[in-house]
Amino acid sequence: MQITKLDQMFESLATRPKKRVVAAWAIDSHSIKAVYEAVQMGIVDGILVGDEKIIKQVCAEHSLDCSKLKIVHCPSDTGSAAKAVEMINAGEGDFLMKGLLSTDRYMKAILNKEKGLMDPGAILTHITVAEPLNYHKLLIFGDVAIIPLPDLNQKVAITNYLIKAAKLLGIDTPKVAIMAASEQTLPKIPSCADGAIISKMAQRGQIKGALVEGPLGMDLIIDKESALIKGVTSDVCGDADCILFPNIEAGNTFYKVIVKLLKSELGAIVMGARVPCVLSSRGDSELSKLYSIALAAMLVK
Repeated sequence: MQITKLDQMFESLATRPKKRVVAAWAIDSHSIKAVYEAVQMGIVDGILVGDEKIIKQVCAEHSLDCSKLKIVHCPSDTGSAAKAVEMINAGEGDFLMKGLLSTDRYMKAILNKEKGLMDPGAILTHITVAEPLNYHKLLIFGDVAIIPLPDLNQKVAITNYLIKAAKLLGIDTPKVAIMAASEQTLPKIPSCADGAIISKMAQRGQIKGALVEGPLGMDLIIDKESALIKGVTSDVCGDADCILFPNIEAGNTFYKVIVKLLKSELGAIVMGARVPCVLSSRGDSELSKLYSIALAAMLVK
């Protein structure tokens, strides 16, 4: 089943065994309500790690039956993140989720060399699946939150994660656009040069399972007419499934524009750890957090 709308993830998960989400420092209403809703839908079992008194107070304020959630008491955000990671490593959960704690503290627990969730040589990246209101399909893109200025090797890794996510969402041959400031191969602009290299790597079979095109400006990625006007012929133009951003400024700006200005919904996770790790913004909606839970559950091995 190809997922063409975010809601369809719920339908797909309803036919699969339930996964267990461990939410670190889940003391805020958005995180708790998102986990609770996922539990009510029957797609996950929910474990909240945080201050038990606060969690129960939030549940009471929103008329949530806290007996349907497992609460693991931990009075601090950093301690909750460490405990949640410990539970994942002990096999007590299938994927991780960030609650109200900051991204750097969440990532510190994941990246801990002795007790974290990383295998040697692994590269972490942030992958988002969005449903833009004015685009005809889902868009899968990265990185918008973790790698500030990815080098070529990191861009190749991100491209492969994008392809993997797309395939797990049922897209047989994802169309991947390598974004740059221009569609021209300009050696002095790193994003243009890297885009050309990655595109050629895909043509030569070094990146498999997708149609990869780059460098491409954003106008060509999302608008076929712009590509025709500029004389660029590619099946990716105007029909991209995935976008690789050249840096965190470009990716993060796109993320926030489609959420805050265009009111689009999305799900966001970290890939590259031993398990998917939900990483949405603390300011994202309850629905976006619910979609992020569903996306992580879809990607659990």
